[in-house]
This record gives sequence, C-alpha cells and structure tokens, in this order.
Amino acid sequence: MKRLFFALFAPLFLSACGAEPIWAPDEAVAEARYEHVGPTSVTLYTVLSTRSGTGAHAGLLINGSERVLFDPAGTWRHPKLPERNDVHFGITPKMVDFYIDYHARETYDVVEQTIMVSPEVADLIMARAKAYGAVPKANCTIAISRVLDGVPGFESLPMTWFPKRMMEGFADLQGVQTRRVTDDDADENHGVLLVQAGDARLQ
Repeated sequence: MKRLFFALFAPLFLSACGAEPIWAPDEAVAEARYEHVGPTSVTLYTVLSTRSGTGAHAGLLINGSERVLFDPAGTWRHPKLPERNDVHFGITPKMVDFYIDYHARETYDVVEQTIMVSPEVADLIMARAKAYGAVPKANCTIAISRVLDGVPGFESLPMTWFPKRMMEGFADLQGVQTRRVTDDDADENHGVLLVQAGDARLQ
C-alpha cells in the first residue's frame, strides 16, 4: 500500500516551486462546493492558436464527489469562486461556460476532451490536483502530466510540457468525447473577466 501511495503521489512533491500560493478559507470552499449531476468524468481543455495551431494553455475539469477546475498557471478568475493553488471550487455549468468563453476568441479555439472514469479515479485525480501546489507560469501542461501520471486509465499519456501533445495523448484514450469551440470575439479578452465578474449568479 505504501508503495502504491508513493507511485501515485510522489510526482506531486517534485512539482516546480516559485508560484504565488493562494489559499481560500475553509468556509468559502465549503460554501462554494458543487456536486454535478451525471457520471464522474475528467475533461481536458486545450487552448489552440488559430494561426499556428500550437497549444497555448491547458486546464483540467474534474467531476467526482464535487466538481473542481484545476487551471494550473491560468489567468481566469471569478470573484465568487474560491481558489486554492490553481484549484477552483464551485464549478457549475455556468462557470464552465465562462471558462471556455474567456479562452475562445478569434485567435484561439478551445478543444474539450471528456472521458468517463470511476468515482474512485475522479477523486484520486482531484486529490492530486489539490495537493499539487501553486503552479508557475508556462508549467500548465507539465503540472497536469504529473497529476495524471500513473493514474489507472491514464498510463498512456505523455509526460509533456506541451498542451497540444497532451491533447493528442487524450485523443487516444478509449471512449473520449471531443468537441471544438470557436468564437469570433476580439483577441483582447480582459473585458470578458469584468463582464463575468459582474454576474454574481453561480448557476
């Protein structure tokens, strides 16, 4: 059992340091908790340049005993959602839409890849994301790689720094469901956060 624990959690302790830690209080996290109806699942979001096709960012939506978003080194925020070191709590369907809308614009598409997993696997991935720590800039994909490393069902995924490479690895997982989101919003997207912040409703 100790050997299994080490194999699954040891990569987390090797995560890069140097990012600014954020730690929302227990009361805020408990109040924001959201349990999503439907099967337990993991969704990889990959932000791709419409000009070069290269990956610019990656995030991981985890639907287990609650639904959280692991957005390592991400810039998306909502004032109603508490955050602990790149893990955002209270991810309702509306917040998922906000996250996608923030990233999808004339210069970037968002690829959504969802795979159904057991409740145990979902909660293992969630625990690892919560334990990972604050993620420095440009470390989004390697952080996701380390969180998923050795998790049952995800053994074939690469250990990579590149969002597109991780996306390609997800495409090979059995049963993955994929969609691509496009948007013609202007490239300057800072105003999107202001608009979203002005909507205080979580649902």
